[in-house]
Amino acid sequence: MSARLSRRRLLGWAGAGAALAGTGAMTGCSAAAPPAAEGVVPFRGDRQAGITTPAQDRLHFVALDLGTDNRDRVRALLQKWTTAAERMTAGAESAPGGATGGNPDGPPADTGEALGLPAASLTLTFGVGPGFFDRLGLDPALRPPGLAELPHFTGDQLDPALSGGDLCIQACADDPQVAVHAVRNLVRMGFGTTAVRWSQLGFGRTSSTSTAQATPRNLFGFKDGTHNLKAEDGAELDRHVWVQPADGPSWLAGGTYLVARRIQMHIEIWDRTSLAEQEAIIGRTKGEGAPLGATGEFDAADLAAVGADGEPRIPENAHIRLASADSLGGVRILRRGYNFVDGSDGRGHLNAGLFFVAFMRDPQAQFVPMQRALANSDKMMEYVEHTGSAVFACPPGLADGQYWGQPLLEA
Repeated sequence: MSARLSRRRLLGWAGAGAALAGTGAMTGCSAAAPPAAEGVVPFRGDRQAGITTPAQDRLHFVALDLGTDNRDRVRALLQKWTTAAERMTAGAESAPGGATGGNPDGPPADTGEALGLPAASLTLTFGVGPGFFDRLGLDPALRPPGLAELPHFTGDQLDPALSGGDLCIQACADDPQVAVHAVRNLVRMGFGTTAVRWSQLGFGRTSSTSTAQATPRNLFGFKDGTHNLKAEDGAELDRHVWVQPADGPSWLAGGTYLVARRIQMHIEIWDRTSLAEQEAIIGRTKGEGAPLGATGEFDAADLAAVGADGEPRIPENAHIRLASADSLGGVRILRRGYNFVDGSDGRGHLNAGLFFVAFMRDPQAQFVPMQRALANSDKMMEYVEHTGSAVFACPPGLADGQYWGQPLLEA
């Protein structure tokens, strides 16, 4: 089948499997998936999709709070979510015949705005926040050591309404309506058990997660994430991204941690800054993206080089110097961020910036020292403001028959 695999073309599969899908909603195992197709990312596997998957162009991220301490209700919701998520990532409705095939006198089971659209490489990635464990009264030993609230960093202006959460779902797709449809329907299923705490739409990925992808640009106009970890970096992913069995509770082994930061960019001020100063702040040329003093984007940054004036060619407070593994004792993370423009701020400026998403093996050992160095010394911090923050633990991928969070809830 082509990349334009339509949800309407999948209705026959959905209808034929309706009885089995009903059973799947109770067990966390959906009906047999449709034939594999281009543009469909497998939902099940050793790792959750949407982490090393080649980064799609659009994002809808949502953080939710639990409205109950009843584990059975939460378990039932996660089973429903898993069944629906597997269907939607395959290009089908969230429920068989959900948009038009149900009782005409009742609300449709699917909201319908994705009818006729392809799967668009939709991935859905699930995580749990620190409050999940306290809310459900889980054994403290099940809470992984890396899942601690992030500290306050210099310059943080965090809005509690844009931070935290007991659960998160990251929807990435090549069509914004497909991503929004997925989150909308999962949120709808959670009514009475979960409530949206905050959400964020993103466009134009700001990182590459595959060597096949070109380096994108952020809203400052610079290439972003040139030396990001890639899906092909197996040994480096094991070292820096995937939680190892000795790191903490067994339910998270093979999973990872997700750190989200909403970073507002003061782009009007940036746009009045000279090109030479912009390049000095970043430490790269704006056109090619080469480290200052080099010619190619992927040339190694020579942090020891000095110019004719005797000053470091890459300034001491340049972003790439402070964020480099060389300056951080070898620390690396897998970035997967997106641009955002959320209208205006009411004062004649765009409410725009970077929705930073990154995956790592231990936020306390990786993200915290990195962000602390940037917050204290990075010249670019004069042009940005961190307004939202959250950390989640993302379990490994799902085997056949498993539902999201099953190893944790049934530990």
